[in-house]
Amino acid sequence: MGIGFEYYILIGGIMLLSWLVSNQLKQKFAKYSKVQLRNGMSGKEVAEKMLSDNGIYDVEVISTAGRLTDHYNPKNRTVNLSEAVYNQRNAAAAAVAAHECGHAVQHATAYGWLQMRSQLVPIVSVTSNMSQWLIIGGLVLGGAAGLGLGWWVAVAGLAMMGFATLFSFITLPVEYDASNRALAWLKNKNIVTPEEYKGSEDALKWAARTYLVAAIGALASLLYWAFQVFGND
Repeated sequence: MGIGFEYYILIGGIMLLSWLVSNQLKQKFAKYSKVQLRNGMSGKEVAEKMLSDNGIYDVEVISTAGRLTDHYNPKNRTVNLSEAVYNQRNAAAAAVAAHECGHAVQHATAYGWLQMRSQLVPIVSVTSNMSQWLIIGGLVLGGAAGLGLGWWVAVAGLAMMGFATLFSFITLPVEYDASNRALAWLKNKNIVTPEEYKGSEDALKWAARTYLVAAIGALASLLYWAFQVFGND
């Protein structure tokens, strides 16, 4: 059993699309990093105010190394802002800081999609790296030995890949909702001017598209391998 040429075309196409979206996101972030906030608030200050306005006082805002490494950690209840966001006072920093706090608000309000994603994390962290190897190994074993065992191994790998794909799609409403919460708060609390708001909104839209591309890629890969497993049965 060999990996078909169409698989390389599929993966190459997804990688190209992912690169294009990621590159556009970086350009948008660079562009809106030049739009300085009139209120002079830093990313850290924006995050702390959003948390306070939502009655959240047990979440700490900290700085983390790297670029575009911003995230919310529900385990230790921290909003982690990259160096380009934590100390900066621009529309891009405000957008990212508010978005990560959007996840903290989701956590505090027991947002359903976030809870579902959190439940899948332990499973996906274990299975995601081995699923494709199980599928390939199972198909090779089935083809070489002519036994049903190989097919079942491949099906097990496919099921593992299914969890990872499901995780990618559950991530979409989580990310879009966090952005919607962030933008609503930025606007309603007059944290940003109309011009600054447009920059924040555009930056978050492109950030969300990176997750959309990842989900599409995961589904495409799952469908390809499902065809290989069941199509050769």
